[in-house]
Amino acid sequence: MVQPATGWFGATRLKTRHLALLLHLYEQRSVLRAAEAANMTQPAASKLLAEMESLLGVPLFERHARGVEPTWYGQVLIRRARSALSEIGRAHDEIAALRTGRMGQAAIGTVVNPGTTLVPQAIAAVKRDFPDILIKVEMDYSRPLVARLLDGQLDIVVGRIMGPEGAAELDFEPLADEPHAVIVREGHPLARREAISHADLAEQGWILPPEASVLRNRVDAVFLERGLPLPQNIVETASLPVIIHLLRHSDLLTALPAESVGPYLQTGQMRVLPIELGVRMECFGIVRRRDQLLSPGAERVLEALRLTARRLYAPGAPLPA
Repeated sequence: MVQPATGWFGATRLKTRHLALLLHLYEQRSVLRAAEAANMTQPAASKLLAEMESLLGVPLFERHARGVEPTWYGQVLIRRARSALSEIGRAHDEIAALRTGRMGQAAIGTVVNPGTTLVPQAIAAVKRDFPDILIKVEMDYSRPLVARLLDGQLDIVVGRIMGPEGAAELDFEPLADEPHAVIVREGHPLARREAISHADLAEQGWILPPEASVLRNRVDAVFLERGLPLPQNIVETASLPVIIHLLRHSDLLTALPAESVGPYLQTGQMRVLPIELGVRMECFGIVRRRDQLLSPGAERVLEALRLTARRLYAPGAPLPA
C-alpha cells in the first residue's frame, strides 16, 4: 500500500532518470522492456518506480500478468514528465546555440493556409533582423500540432484548438477565419461554366484530406446534406505540394482557402469556381501554453507573427502573393 504523499517536497525530489523511466514504462507497458530501453536492470527499474510512488504517495502503474498499465495518477505524471523532459532538451539546445553565438531557436507548428502565407512572411522578417535564430517549422493538422505544443515539442502553433483536451492550459489569439473555395486548374471543363451546382461537383474527381480530418468531414457533409452521393474519384493527401501538382496537371479539384494558392491564382494557372461551397473552418490563431516562458528567439517569432497577421488580415488586405 502506497503511503500518503510527502506533497510538494516529495515531488521536487523526482529526478530526470525517474521521469525517463516513467515514459519508457508508458511506451513499453512492461518493466523488463522499459528497463532494457533505459539501459538498466529490471530490479533497478522496479526500485526507481517504487521510489517515484513513495515520493508521490500514489500508485502510478497497475501490475498485472501482461505487464503494467498507468493509473490516473500515472497518466497525469506521464503527460507532465514528457513536457518537462522536452523542455530540458530544448534548454540544452538553446544553451548550445548561445555558446556558438546564435540567439537561440524557435519551433513553430502551422496548419496549411497560414503555413503558406503568414508563417513564411513572419519568419522572413525575423531572419532579416536576427539571422542567427534557428527556426524550425512543422506543418500538420491542428490536433497533432496542439498535442506537440502541450508536450513541449513546439513553442507556438498557428492553428485551432479543436477540442477540450488541454484547452485549459492554452492561450488562443484569433487571427482570421478560413472560407474554403473550390480550386481547379485554368482550362478545367468546369472553369468555362458561368453557373455550377453541387451536383456537378459530386461527379468530379477530388483531392481530399484523410477521412479522420475535420475538413474531410465537412466536405462530405456538403454533399450528404443535399442528398448527393459522395465523390468516388478521390486522391487523399494532406501535402500541399502534392495537391498543387495534381491540380496543375489533372482535372481533379479541391477545397482550399484561396490564399493558400494565391500565386497560382494571380498568374492565371488556377481558378476559383463560381460556387459557394459552404465549407468553413473555425478561426485559426496563435496558440501557446499559458505556463510557458518563451525563449528570446521564440519571442521574436511571436512578435513577427502578430505584426504580419495585422498586415495580411486587415480588412481590404490584398490576396497574399
